[in-house]
Amino acid sequence: MSRIQRHFPSMEGRISSEEDKIEGVVDHVARVLEQWAVERPDLDTSPVGVIGRLHRLAVRLTEELTAVYAAHGLSEGDFDVLATLRRHGRGAALTCGALADSTMVTTGGMSKRIDRLEGAGLVRRRPSTNDGRSRLIELTDAGWQLVDRAFADHIANEHRLVSPLTTEQRGALAELLRTWSDGLDDLEG
Repeated sequence: MSRIQRHFPSMEGRISSEEDKIEGVVDHVARVLEQWAVERPDLDTSPVGVIGRLHRLAVRLTEELTAVYAAHGLSEGDFDVLATLRRHGRGAALTCGALADSTMVTTGGMSKRIDRLEGAGLVRRRPSTNDGRSRLIELTDAGWQLVDRAFADHIANEHRLVSPLTTEQRGALAELLRTWSDGLDDLEG
């Protein structure tokens, strides 16, 4: 049982079935591949081994990451906005559009996040000196302190989550994922 499942029992079964957790039992994706090998031996289903595992891992990682944000009273989106502002440094301020571009959220969705964070006293809006119609968003002192604590816990959690891999494996995986992502971008063009 994962740490998330212990803290959030309602998620039981979403990560994997009980059978998947038994020592020595073939993982879920391997069973799926075996079934397709019988039912459709004419097809190379090997991508399922990569994409299926990646998808299951992404769900598991998201649950593990969001638990840390929640421990700080933040949603994943809230953390994303605060961390984006924080990584730009002390005194930095971004427009709603720049934040939306940086986080891949629509400006409407970003406005709602900013409203919520502003209501919590974590960010503030101020007029732009370049464009009186535009508003800039910046961290408050409380927002700065909260995101620094949350980010330190987030990084410690990410180290925990990649700990089953050696340093070399992490580097190789990061490079493979970048190559794959770039290749997918090329497919679109």
